[in-house]
Amino acid sequence: MQNTTFVETEIGGKIIRLESGLLARQAQGAVTITLGETILFSAVTATAEPREGIDYFPLQVEYREKFYASGQFPGGFFKREARPSEKEILTARLTDRPIRPLFHETYNNDVQINNMLLSADMENDSDILSITASSAALTISELPFLGPVSAVRIGRVQGEFVVNPTNKEREESDLDLVYAATRDYPVMIEGGGNEVKEEDLIAAMKFAHPECIKLIDAQLELRSKMGLPEKVIEEIKPDTTLLDAAREIAASDFNTALDIVAKQERGAAVEAIRKNLEAVMLEKFPEMTAEEFRFTFDKLNIEVLRKKALEENKRVDGRDFDTVRPLDAQLGFLPRAHGSALFNRGETQALGTV
Repeated sequence: MQNTTFVETEIGGKIIRLESGLLARQAQGAVTITLGETILFSAVTATAEPREGIDYFPLQVEYREKFYASGQFPGGFFKREARPSEKEILTARLTDRPIRPLFHETYNNDVQINNMLLSADMENDSDILSITASSAALTISELPFLGPVSAVRIGRVQGEFVVNPTNKEREESDLDLVYAATRDYPVMIEGGGNEVKEEDLIAAMKFAHPECIKLIDAQLELRSKMGLPEKVIEEIKPDTTLLDAAREIAASDFNTALDIVAKQERGAAVEAIRKNLEAVMLEKFPEMTAEEFRFTFDKLNIEVLRKKALEENKRVDGRDFDTVRPLDAQLGFLPRAHGSALFNRGETQALGTV
């Protein structure tokens, strides 16, 4: 008999169960999450050393649904389960978005999160469970994850908010809001629905947050019940020497270049600034590597763009937030097609054909 550890919490009148120790015991963290008869498995693995020569976080999130989860088997021309479906791809992305920002930007170890739907009761969608299960697996691991994070879906049926509505309730709902949050802040908001007033949307988010906190507490309780110590993540204070120097040398020119309207001219101006900055920086810091300069230049780019937006109320090319690029459209653009149209917005073009 395998020793397992589990916790349960009530969300929207339904019990959600988090359990570890049953599957994938060699993974850094592995959890099964259960809602009704829907069961999803999540496992986290990571390399021991960071990947060299990259300036991004190599996180890979997978989500797969197997036919056996609903008591079926593949039919039709294709008898094997191969490439992921659109639903699986979108769920993987939905899971990735609230997880990725909770790793420090300097963490470059390869991390893979595998989510697999083991059982589907056809009432409770597993996409929301994927986020919480992934976070729980990371929470019980020793990876430097700045979570936990959790997610709920909020619907509105006959004027009343519903947490994690069933598929039938979602058909009757005029709101479909996915809300993911840490204990203190929302991390991701995604949704759709009929026309909903802004105050109703805000009310839905306020309704969702306490439910997320329950799931966060459950993840921390699971780690505690497993006998693991409270996770302490060492604060990383990046060296700002290079960024401070780059800011002093090029921030003003960078800001001016971003006001250029023509995209190609703007790109050429930014590239000239980059080359000049690299030459000057190498004179001041001969030990600076190409990777360090690339990281510094990207940080300066983000900093200048953010300042332009928040303090000057401008976008790239100098437009304010209310100015639209020149628009025009041409009909019958292609003589042999049944119908065609060319739409231009500034330097962006779209060609439609029938």
